[in-house]
Amino acid sequence: MIRKIIHIDEEKCNGCGLCASACHEGAIDIIDGKAKLVRESFCDGFGDCLPQCPTGAITFEEREAPAYDAAAVKAAQESKNKGGGDANHVHQGVGCPGSRLMQLRNDKDEEDQPSVRPAVAAGPVSRLNQWPCQIKLLPTRAPFFDGAKLLIAADCTAYAYANMHEDFMRGKITLIGCPKLDDVDYSEKLTEIIRDNDVKSVTVVRMEVPCCGGLQRAAENALKNSGKFIPWQVVTISRDGRILE
Repeated sequence: MIRKIIHIDEEKCNGCGLCASACHEGAIDIIDGKAKLVRESFCDGFGDCLPQCPTGAITFEEREAPAYDAAAVKAAQESKNKGGGDANHVHQGVGCPGSRLMQLRNDKDEEDQPSVRPAVAAGPVSRLNQWPCQIKLLPTRAPFFDGAKLLIAADCTAYAYANMHEDFMRGKITLIGCPKLDDVDYSEKLTEIIRDNDVKSVTVVRMEVPCCGGLQRAAENALKNSGKFIPWQVVTISRDGRILE
């Protein structure tokens, strides 16, 4: 049948693996450092993989292709879920290690055993619960977004505010970015993350400087455009590390 399906330009592909992670149907694999559409009947033609491609290697085309096989996709997903794996670390995709999804769950020990703190707790403990954390690198859908409390934080906040991990990152999925340095409007991507996942709340932590207003506006627009009504708040950090009322 003739239908819409993705096309991957291997000349442009850098093998980062973001498209494979974004394709929940499992139609894409990374082979020999390049993304390949290996299961045409698993491609639904909706293009969740397109926004994730940093090089523009993925486009739509209409051509002869097998029909989308929803039953086969569901069976493959169920089989994968039954496979289990390390409950503390969830990896998806291959390719660039810096872009590979990982669920760290640094809060897990204290959630399961509230009276027992990890041995490293004598010093600072990382509260980063997933990788990557940069908004530009994150897919719009991932297992760690399910039931998540989102922290959307400006890059500089972790350097200005000394207790960032304990006061803000603990128990949350952290998304960081700088609209001035990235020169991008995060609104669309944040909208998809909030709309397409079971997000429970959103906390925005920004600096007092004007350019951080872009991050706050993006988060506010995303909340509005998602069509969801969930708790949210904005916290502003001063340049000398204080929380401003």
